[in-house]
Amino acid sequence: MTAVDVAGQGVEQDSSRLLESSQMLSYDPMTEIDWDSPLPADQYGLNPEWSTLYGTPLWDELTEQQRITLTRHEVCSIMSTGIWFEMILQQMILRDQYVKNPANSEFQFALTEIADECRHSIMFARICQKLEVPAYFPPKLVVELARLFKSTAGGEVAYGGTLVAEEVLDVMQRDWMRGENVLDVVRTSSKIHVLEESRHMKFAREEIKEHIKGKNKLQRHFSAALIAVVAYVIVSSLVNPRAYKAVGIQPRRGLAAAQANEHRKSMLRNACAGLMGFLDEAGLLTPPAVALYKRVHMI
Repeated sequence: MTAVDVAGQGVEQDSSRLLESSQMLSYDPMTEIDWDSPLPADQYGLNPEWSTLYGTPLWDELTEQQRITLTRHEVCSIMSTGIWFEMILQQMILRDQYVKNPANSEFQFALTEIADECRHSIMFARICQKLEVPAYFPPKLVVELARLFKSTAGGEVAYGGTLVAEEVLDVMQRDWMRGENVLDVVRTSSKIHVLEESRHMKFAREEIKEHIKGKNKLQRHFSAALIAVVAYVIVSSLVNPRAYKAVGIQPRRGLAAAQANEHRKSMLRNACAGLMGFLDEAGLLTPPAVALYKRVHMI
């Protein structure tokens, strides 16, 4: 048996275990979340510490109710961005699995992941609807460039972009699900997402390791740069500046405060520590990639 055969067998075994896990531990957001319960006026959309303005003079200027309103808009902005990227992710996975053997666990888990992502997107959409927050999307140029990315990206780049989005949100939501002053719909949805995304992240890591094998230095550097670009776009698009208007802050002023916020920079670096360690092990943390990660404070 060749090294390639052994590696392929390993991916199949991992996929089989993930498939079994998904059959035993999955949730239906439509029944797990109490969609009819009223929203307590004194509960945040996310832990205050995760607000982009927390720790800034602007945050100090806000009343308690304004802070609550801001975090609700921020969490819905993050969820809207999540929906946007999950739609990109689904298309990339479908292309990667096109005409592959449907009897393989890898193929079956890939489709299971797509089904999970569909449910997550509906869950996020319903939360934004319940909170009566408008849809927040990345800038139009980013949206249009993403059309090209989702139609052409494959291999370690596709799964690397997937992993970036999932890892960053995972760390945030692990805090949200434990936040006693966070809305129950956000806490429960975070619990569901964290549990199911843990399988997706494992799958993405294995796919990245499988796809990166045999790539030469130039190919590896190119993939590392593309993944870093995707990470830059995702992290910088999480909270739309228009969210600040909900509490009377001009978007440019709010964005400037968020970008200079040392507390937020520290939170992001801590959230990305595990991701950066994995990318380094995979040979995808090249100097140009590191420079981009530093610009959005992921390192």
